[in-house]
Amino acid sequence: MGTDTGKDRDDSRDRGRNDGRSETEMERADRRWQEVIQEIRVVQTGVQILLGFLLTVVFTSHFQGLEQTDKTIYIVTVVLGSLATGALIGPVALHRIVAGRQIKPRAVVWAARLTFTGIVLLLATLTSALLLVLRVATGDDSYVPWIVAGVLAWYLLCWFALPLWVRFRYTSGR
Repeated sequence: MGTDTGKDRDDSRDRGRNDGRSETEMERADRRWQEVIQEIRVVQTGVQILLGFLLTVVFTSHFQGLEQTDKTIYIVTVVLGSLATGALIGPVALHRIVAGRQIKPRAVVWAARLTFTGIVLLLATLTSALLLVLRVATGDDSYVPWIVAGVLAWYLLCWFALPLWVRFRYTSGR
């Protein structure tokens, strides 16, 4: 009665363990939050640099001479870059708004979803930007779509196919 052997604390911690990592649900949420934030740091910098560059293009004299198709591709690219930026900054705002509400495991799930959405939007932004740059740089539409399709296939392979293959090959149903 009233004595704490240490085993009681260990048993209460064990109830939160469910993935073989010896961590409680909150410890897992903390770890996963740090992983999401690190992922965002990697992609967000690239998106912000690309978007910053894209936002300046419209103010150049060369832009005014572009064909309407290229201007349309430019507008789509800027909108996609803005959406990607929003999705990748979203987890930070989410964390700030829900911090201290004892819902970190749910916040981590939503932050991960926003991050994945941002990565998909980044894929679309990069593909669209590549299409625009190659159309303007070459002035030849005959092979540009093939180059863009090849690069898109590479992105899909590196960003989705390989990770999914590894996931299914080396995990059991998780």
